[in-house]
Amino acid sequence: MSGRRAGDEGGDHARDVEKWCASCGRRIEWRKKWERSWDEVRYCSSACRRRGVRAVDRELEEALVDLLARRAATSSVCPSEAARQVVRTQGQDGEGSDDPEAWRELMEPARRAARRLVVAGRVEITQGGRVVDPSTASGPVRVRRGPGWSAS
Repeated sequence: MSGRRAGDEGGDHARDVEKWCASCGRRIEWRKKWERSWDEVRYCSSACRRRGVRAVDRELEEALVDLLARRAATSSVCPSEAARQVVRTQGQDGEGSDDPEAWRELMEPARRAARRLVVAGRVEITQGGRVVDPSTASGPVRVRRGPGWSAS
């Protein structure tokens, strides 16, 4: 589906270009209001623009890659494992956390980190062993090595 309406002939190819949010890793859908600035669009929403990519987000990406690197090539990990690792090693405040449930606050950031790694081609997101679209997946997901996997 190209995003064009019936009757659109030729026109701007910008609508056909897939773009991914730099913050959450979801697909950015073309909008009429972005017609003149489509090339500059980096975020899917004002919330993602405000959030950006923080240090903890990069830590979660590194944790996912580290967990996958230590597993068999066909294994997968849950984003919660990365969240637990980040909380255990540094926590959100840089000092670790004694709260056994502190990792839960990092679950959505861990899923965002996984989606960014999908966009980079390094991992795939699965549900029930099948690769799913990271932009629309809901519920429990797993992360496994993708076609562009590298541990560095």
